[in-house]
Amino acid sequence: MAAFLLGAVLLVVQPQIVPSRPAINLKAETSQSVQSELLKKTSQKNDFKENIHSNGSCQQLPQTIIIGVRKGGTRALLEMLSLHPDIAAAESEVHFFDWEDHYRNGLQWYINQMPFSYPHQITVEKTPAYFTSPKVPERVYNMNQSMRLLLILRDPSERVLSDYTQVFYNHMQKHKPYPSIEQFLIKDGELNVDYKAINRSLYYIHMQNWLKYFPLDHIHIVDGDKLIKDPFPEIEKVERFLNLSPQINASNFYFNKTKGFYCLRDSGRERCLHESKGRAHPRVDTRLLEELHEYFHEPNKKFFELVGRTFDWH
Repeated sequence: MAAFLLGAVLLVVQPQIVPSRPAINLKAETSQSVQSELLKKTSQKNDFKENIHSNGSCQQLPQTIIIGVRKGGTRALLEMLSLHPDIAAAESEVHFFDWEDHYRNGLQWYINQMPFSYPHQITVEKTPAYFTSPKVPERVYNMNQSMRLLLILRDPSERVLSDYTQVFYNHMQKHKPYPSIEQFLIKDGELNVDYKAINRSLYYIHMQNWLKYFPLDHIHIVDGDKLIKDPFPEIEKVERFLNLSPQINASNFYFNKTKGFYCLRDSGRERCLHESKGRAHPRVDTRLLEELHEYFHEPNKKFFELVGRTFDWH
């Protein structure tokens, strides 16, 4: 009898969270009332103001974040996911949790960076740097312990080359010289394991940090290499993870022979990723490339054991 009365009391005092999309029952969702409470409790500013449009849409905290990885295909994933009518995606990388100047602005500033969305939609933002930033997992957890996270990964060696390629072209556009990739990969005649691009590819180290705060079933890993070759099956998995109704079809994707990768087709309108995507990697000496593959062998093995899944990496 005492246990029954205790249970009844707990039911009365426990706050009831009403999901913003009740038909789907996504755990990571946050209703407007709960969102208001979160902002009051965790924002460093007390001047919270809901931004509600006359058409019924509003800016709300994201229920899903694409946390990385840099040069893993985050932009492609976001664009493909945006084909779904129940997704509202922030256009720019927000860098709220990893940039101190932004984080000090509080959650009110963060919510102001989000797109206007309807109650039935899931708001998504993506910032690839989140995955490798040590302080970010705890900060996301403090905002929403039920957050659903999307992580897209590629072969670590390929990611290193893509990382270098992006910085190289950024310098070229500004007419600034930039060292060859060998000058970064080799130090004192050996592989330079202190190179930032290599550290970013040690997935198991960063994943361990996220798993301190979020269970594995709250982190969906998208295979970035498969997304490039055959995007539809990977997007189907994302739909299921987010409990979205299956709205994206194989017909939404078509292979562009000129660009050499898949583009999107939505309501008769076709669009491809920016020309900065899919750039050719620099040529690397075969022996150096093999050394890079060998270096990642053990870290990859640790990552596979950590997530209970293997990937077709070198």
